Amino acid sequence: MILSLAPMEGITGYVFRRVHAQCFGTLEKYYTPFLPTPRVGSRFGGRASKEVAPAHNRGLNVVPQLLTKNADEFVWSAQMLAEMGYREVNLNLGCPSGTVVAKGKGSGFLRHPEELEAFLRDVCARSPLPVSVKTRLGLSDDSEYEAILDVYCRMPLAELIVHPRVQRDGYRGEPRWEPYGRTLERAPFPVAYNGNIFGVADFEALVDAYPTTRHVMLGRGIVANPALARMIGGGPALGIDELRRFHDRLFRAYEEEIGGNAVFRMKEWWSYAKDDFAEPHKVIRAVRHAKGVADYEAAVERVFCTAELA
Repeated sequence: MILSLAPMEGITGYVFRRVHAQCFGTLEKYYTPFLPTPRVGSRFGGRASKEVAPAHNRGLNVVPQLLTKNADEFVWSAQMLAEMGYREVNLNLGCPSGTVVAKGKGSGFLRHPEELEAFLRDVCARSPLPVSVKTRLGLSDDSEYEAILDVYCRMPLAELIVHPRVQRDGYRGEPRWEPYGRTLERAPFPVAYNGNIFGVADFEALVDAYPTTRHVMLGRGIVANPALARMIGGGPALGIDELRRFHDRLFRAYEEEIGGNAVFRMKEWWSYAKDDFAEPHKVIRAVRHAKGVADYEAAVERVFCTAELA
């Protein structure tokens, strides 16, 4: 079974995945949060350049994820990534952000299956790297997926990662497993699952329902519980001391990277990690109003000294 880390904007960047691997062992794959493609002839800049810098991903099997509807820019980006030593490139067809969708990117690209097919046929033919796709079922209704899946099945994809919600769902409600099961039956290429695997029971229910599952992408579940992959493999549950060590190492790594803004980044992590605790509302209240590093560190000390894991 392949377990991978999902691309989550602002969360699962290179700092997080490096610290997680140090504390809990490496996963089979890590997907970068989506990267905008540079213009042909230009280089990755800003955050994207840091995400794909080989030094930041050494020892990890990282798959860069691109967000674009421009085939030339996709191929240009894939060429640069191949030169850096990457072995696969992933296309984001799942982002539900209204801003992204309005530009016809992410899940917005699913609105036009004919255009999507032309794009995929072009990039699969010209990309120096195998092309995988992370997709939703459509924009507003599951019935849209039949035509979209037809397109995928005609393409030489390296893999299709299915997040079985539509764009308007966001991350609300339960994912629908039936379209994922249909994809397993029909696809001539490897298929992966992503969505609402928050614990071992969720994972086991999925695999019991679809025994041919070979790859599960973990997102919010592993951000909240960094020991989730270990537990799925039969290892011990998360302990409060190791959660504290993970927190401290992650916070220091963010401080080195972004200084005082590390507090804001850690508050975002706490919005998920609070659910590890028996009284999550008290935990998030303790850290939410912290201002500055010293105040934040005092709040965290109170949490780990007084709170209990669920």
